[in-house]
Amino acid sequence: MTSKVHPVDEVLPAGKLTALGLQHVLVMYAGAVAVPLIVGRALNLPPEQVAHLISADLFVCGLVTLIQALGATQWFGIKLPVMMGVTFASVAPMVAIAQSTGGNAGAGLIFGSVIGAGVVSILIAPVISRMLRFFPPVVTGTIIAVIGISLMRVGINWIFGNPVGPTAPSVPNPEHLKWLAEAQAMAGAPGSSLPAIPKGFSVLPTLPNPKYADLQGAAVSGIVLLSILLIARFAKGFIANISVLMGILIGGVISVAMGLMNFDKVAKAEWFTVVLPFQIAMPVFDPILILTMSLVMVVVMIESTGMFLALGDMTKREITQDELTRGLRTDGLGTLIGGIFNTFPYTSFSQNVGLVAVTGVMSRWVCVAGGAILIILGVLPKMGALIESLPTVVLGGAGLVMFGMVASTGIRILSNVDFRNNKHNAMIVAVSIGVGMIPLVAPNFRQWMPHSIHPLIESGILLASITAVALNLFFNGAAKDNSAAINAARQADAH
Repeated sequence: MTSKVHPVDEVLPAGKLTALGLQHVLVMYAGAVAVPLIVGRALNLPPEQVAHLISADLFVCGLVTLIQALGATQWFGIKLPVMMGVTFASVAPMVAIAQSTGGNAGAGLIFGSVIGAGVVSILIAPVISRMLRFFPPVVTGTIIAVIGISLMRVGINWIFGNPVGPTAPSVPNPEHLKWLAEAQAMAGAPGSSLPAIPKGFSVLPTLPNPKYADLQGAAVSGIVLLSILLIARFAKGFIANISVLMGILIGGVISVAMGLMNFDKVAKAEWFTVVLPFQIAMPVFDPILILTMSLVMVVVMIESTGMFLALGDMTKREITQDELTRGLRTDGLGTLIGGIFNTFPYTSFSQNVGLVAVTGVMSRWVCVAGGAILIILGVLPKMGALIESLPTVVLGGAGLVMFGMVASTGIRILSNVDFRNNKHNAMIVAVSIGVGMIPLVAPNFRQWMPHSIHPLIESGILLASITAVALNLFFNGAAKDNSAAINAARQADAH
């Protein structure tokens, strides 16, 4: 008599795997291409090199996803439905490097720090995994809830526009900009008595930005959200499982009809490209930059621990210390591979964890299919450009569902915490969530603190993690074994 296959290991029909894998790709695509766009432009790289950064990033995303979901030897791969992508935690230090050293020289410093951090992460993965006993349900539930709440900012910005940049809530008055430009020109003219414009002097944004919170874009996001809810409520079987993909496709069709999609990038993109190591720059190894990026990877691995526990909860599969080590070690391996292929640090993508909760499809083979699709997109730039043409407002409607599901997983775990007989647990949750919200509510709180610690304190998820672990140790002490922490990933049986 054959044993029943666990849902995580179930191999679905090819058609379903392809559709569900594509759904995962669409969900994480915007986040995957955002980092190479930001860093490439910060380095002032030419457009063709920025385009290569995107292709290489997608290729490595797919490769590392295959390693994580399929497993590679006894050392790598947690074998859960995980999609891997570039971590946003690494953006700040990489942009800082780009601002101090631009062009290919700065790129070499970035890639050297990424490779070094990848090696360090592989080595310290067993140490991080041994911290599992410090993550009982009150800690795990709090961290996962903060992850979902923190991600909401991404989804909301997809709908309304970013708080900085071309869609900022306000813009400078053009008349003020004209006056400043004329004054600057006069101050620099020979014989001028006007003093030079102070370095960093700029005009304060005072006018409402018409691009921010555009009602047309908000309407598209609303339609996507409504479509997902209606499909999830009334559709059956496979169609209900791909409700997010269906909502995104509906939003894409509406965007085309409204003229919101631009296909210029698709027309200009090549049909095929080859992704090879060190195509942009050879790595330059700076010990201080490697240490900085390694600290970022510690943040990433602590966040990944929460992601893996959340997946363990959703899939009802126990996460042992050895499995956690393999998953965290793959974060390091992906980062090492990323540096070799001139891309960036990698981690499990939170939005795809939310998608597992939304669809209820637990098969890791869906993410294997998604990884294969990402590799294809990496070597076929024209196909990648087509997906990139989707307006972010389309993804915003889906983001509210997916990110909210991550938060709800944390809430389900917390619902099984003993608050009645242990009043300290409420204090742990309350303070940890409050500290985790600081970077969201007051992003400039660190402006007078040493820049060396900025990578450690700009992540609300890390702050909440440290606070929850410390307060739990203070009030409850450390567990003698890992059972409580592992059971935190199995607290949502009564859905």
